[in-house]
Amino acid sequence: MDMVLQIPLRFKEQVEDLARELFYCVLESPERQELLLDAIEVSFFKISEALECGLCESKWNQFKIQLKTLQPILHLDAKAAYDNDPAAKSLKEVYLAYPGFYAITMYRISHILWQLDIPVLPRMISEYAHGVTGADIHPGAEIGNSFFIDHATGVVIGETSIIHDNVILYQGVTLGGITVEKALKGIKRHPTILDHVTIYANATILGGDVVIGEHSTIGANVWITKSIPKNSIVTYKSDIKISNK
Repeated sequence: MDMVLQIPLRFKEQVEDLARELFYCVLESPERQELLLDAIEVSFFKISEALECGLCESKWNQFKIQLKTLQPILHLDAKAAYDNDPAAKSLKEVYLAYPGFYAITMYRISHILWQLDIPVLPRMISEYAHGVTGADIHPGAEIGNSFFIDHATGVVIGETSIIHDNVILYQGVTLGGITVEKALKGIKRHPTILDHVTIYANATILGGDVVIGEHSTIGANVWITKSIPKNSIVTYKSDIKISNK
């Protein structure tokens, strides 16, 4: 017998609207932020009720308090993009035109909700950002300060990933698990990236026990399932040969 799930599917668009409002809210002045949060609160509770998230006044107040702490953290993320990308002409450009910065902002918002044990909503916000930017960052991941994702497209950061400060990722990087099994729920399945690590395009790093040491550079297209010591350079040697006709 088929069972019809009672899912408020049309609330996806409302969650996307909420995510956009939260993005602008975290970047506003404190006075403007308060006004926006008053307006956001109504739709926030309506969505919570429809999704049966169990959002109470206490959790809403905690969310607001933590949301107001994001602006200086996001400024460090934007500055990391500006300082590390020669194509960036200004911080304003990073804030308004960099998909990596947008993806990180949505992650930091959804991560607060995740820490408050609010179901469904943080995943919906992260999936909205995934659709817009091409970067799939699970809200359960732990990410430090001054984080820069260049280009964003194809980046995957798994639920139990831990990323320390001053880390740079390029497009197509995967921080994933070696195996995907339901029995591994609650177990660290994704790698840890320590301070000042740069990971170039399409590198794949898999495993919960894998640690990439400080100040290491991971080259493009490498496949890593073992820990890398600090100050390392890891490269992939191509067998491509070019010759004259």
